[in-house]
Amino acid sequence: MLDVKRLRVLREVASRGSFSAAADALSYTQSAISQQIAALEREAGTTLVERSARGVRLTEAGEALVRHTDAILARLADAEAELEAIAGLRGGRLRLAAFPTAAATVMPRAIAAFRERHPAVELSMVPMEPDESVAALKAGEVDIATVILDEGPPARQYEGIELLHLLDDPMYAMLPIGHEHAGKARLRLADLSTEKWMLGATGTCPDTQILLRACLTAGFQAQIAFHSDDYLAIQGLVASGLGIALVPDLALVAVRDDVVVRALTDATPVRRIFAATLCEGYCSPAATAMLELLAEVGAAFCQGRRELALAS
Repeated sequence: MLDVKRLRVLREVASRGSFSAAADALSYTQSAISQQIAALEREAGTTLVERSARGVRLTEAGEALVRHTDAILARLADAEAELEAIAGLRGGRLRLAAFPTAAATVMPRAIAAFRERHPAVELSMVPMEPDESVAALKAGEVDIATVILDEGPPARQYEGIELLHLLDDPMYAMLPIGHEHAGKARLRLADLSTEKWMLGATGTCPDTQILLRACLTAGFQAQIAFHSDDYLAIQGLVASGLGIALVPDLALVAVRDDVVVRALTDATPVRRIFAATLCEGYCSPAATAMLELLAEVGAAFCQGRRELALAS
């Protein structure tokens, strides 16, 4: 019988790339990590980790075991959650993950409403980008995650994930206040074809893909000046005249007075925001209640946006 605690140690070694890093992450000594791996290899009857001067590498058997470990730990987390939720919404815990703009807008409203209705449930939230939160969801480390999808079907990483649509988050052009187009109420992306642009920190983040695709649709390839996954930092870069940006509505809660935000006359680029859960995982009463609240909050954001548009 394989020991679950040792499986967790193996997964941490695989993730961190060394015994010392795994020891730090788990608050073990390096010797304890080595002993746990050695014991797990005896249980498995095969070598799981190859050690060298450059670090550690999983064998084929080790890689196979880590894949199963993710599912095992997720199932154990489900079992713990179900036991905690047997008393309904009178106890238990709910672990949330949210990307930064959702963590600053949608999540606080949903959490406040949830705590008012179900004060006995222990809530926690960690900030995570969508890729990270999906991995945490599959590993059983969180129960609900907010994610961003681009156009088209979900990527392979969303296999086994159930998605609940919360809202569509339109994106707007942000320019420095002295920009030649700042006085226009609406802009065409094609008018900005020679500009320098701010992008998300990596080429794989949804916001980056949405911008690049929108620019290509408008007939040009975006010239990238800076990368940042912090929209407050992007506002500062735009205000300093270092480039312009495409900024989602959820990131416009606070706007500097030295930038302007303009709608686009083209088809407006949109981030599709979803709440993600495991397809086959246990959905506790607390998780079900939170999903309902997130849907309500998402609908309220959309309604508020429509009312603002009508008023203007």
